[in-house]
Amino acid sequence: MVDSIFTGLDWLIVASYFVFLIWLSWKKGWNSDDEEEFLLSGRKVTLPAFVATLVSTWYGGILGVGEWSYQFGISQWLILGVPFYIFSALFAIFLAGKIRLNKALTIPEAIANRYSEKAGRLSALPIFILVSPAPYILMLGLLFQFLSGGDAPFLFYASLVALFSVLYITIGGFGAVIRTDILQIILMFSGFIILLIFAVAEFGGFGTLTNSLTDVHLDITGGNSIQYILVWFFIALWTFVDPSFHQRAAAAESPETARKGIFVSIGFWIVFDFLTCFAGLYAFAILGEGLDQPVLAYPMLAEQILPIGLKGLFFVSLLATIMSTLDSYLFISGQTLGRDYLLKYFPDVNPNLLTRIGILVSALLGILLIIIYPSVIDLWYVIGSVFIPGLLIPVLGIYLKPFKLKAVYVIISIIGASAISLIWLILGTTHPDQAVGYAYFGVEPFYPGLFAAILIWIIGKDGEEEIR
Repeated sequence: MVDSIFTGLDWLIVASYFVFLIWLSWKKGWNSDDEEEFLLSGRKVTLPAFVATLVSTWYGGILGVGEWSYQFGISQWLILGVPFYIFSALFAIFLAGKIRLNKALTIPEAIANRYSEKAGRLSALPIFILVSPAPYILMLGLLFQFLSGGDAPFLFYASLVALFSVLYITIGGFGAVIRTDILQIILMFSGFIILLIFAVAEFGGFGTLTNSLTDVHLDITGGNSIQYILVWFFIALWTFVDPSFHQRAAAAESPETARKGIFVSIGFWIVFDFLTCFAGLYAFAILGEGLDQPVLAYPMLAEQILPIGLKGLFFVSLLATIMSTLDSYLFISGQTLGRDYLLKYFPDVNPNLLTRIGILVSALLGILLIIIYPSVIDLWYVIGSVFIPGLLIPVLGIYLKPFKLKAVYVIISIIGASAISLIWLILGTTHPDQAVGYAYFGVEPFYPGLFAAILIWIIGKDGEEEIR
């Protein structure tokens, strides 16, 4: 690991960022026991706030994006961008408005209202894990370890930042998430614009840059097979079951705000993908190939080319990009565990208190998961491959009649499809002689689970009752 040359001014900028987050959270404090206010800001989120919170939340894996663009160049757009643009647009067209009109505050509640209370409560457990903040806790730990020059294990820093996030989220609820996300999106864009300006000044324009890149960097596929690229389109189905999308659509001030906000957000993602992709390409050109930790391509580039002060500002932009997703996922996983699962067993306890307890449990579980899987990519892969297949059709069936299941088959889908993906994942892990990565006999765990979910849907679909 490269030693970081971080000055007192740079650390002051980072410290000011965290102080400002606390101030934004304390503005309203523990001000409401109303569930709709605490969980959805009273369903009054305006278009600018909607765009700010969705754009910043959906881009938390910034270090993974840097690793990809450093190694595989412009294929970042095709593999990490286009699938999510497409499914986000489909979400806006077919789901966003209906979610806003639905009275349910969360996905498990919507499943309970549509199918059965048991199905809703059961769905809370995989959703709780699906939105685990573990990957983002891990990235923050690595980033602070880099800034400190590796003086302490990344787990130490990861734990501190996770517990800090618990503090300011439990104070202000979803309103605190939105207020901080408005700050985060400004920092995200300004930090990468500054980095690119200095990279161009240091190395030269895009013409000079392309002459220093490999054929892989300039190949839209990044040298990957069509089969591999298609896997990412399936992974992008995550959009349909991601509670952060549902929460923001439900919190919008109107169905039109929810739909329009997603399309505006797609435009912001395209622009930010341009900034991050070229930052990764400049990292390759300036730093050279063979970085020991490609996941730190952005921090290492900033370390080399940015002056004092602006270096601190750029690192704050990285923190903001990751923190925006961390706080949102912490909040959603906390409310899923607390309100949608534990409340059934503790009906006399205030649901908002249970949500706050769930947030703390989510942070602790996230810390445990990064001990087991100390890799961002592995965490995304394992969590998504196991739980998306089982949840996909039941969630779509809440709002789209062709996907509606009979209640008993919702439970079968959630348990059965997820179990099949998990078993396939375990087989790929425990039989390395018959697997490539986690792909047992060359088949990714996602596919058997999705096939099972489709089969369950064919057998158990219910087209008699209209979707309200």
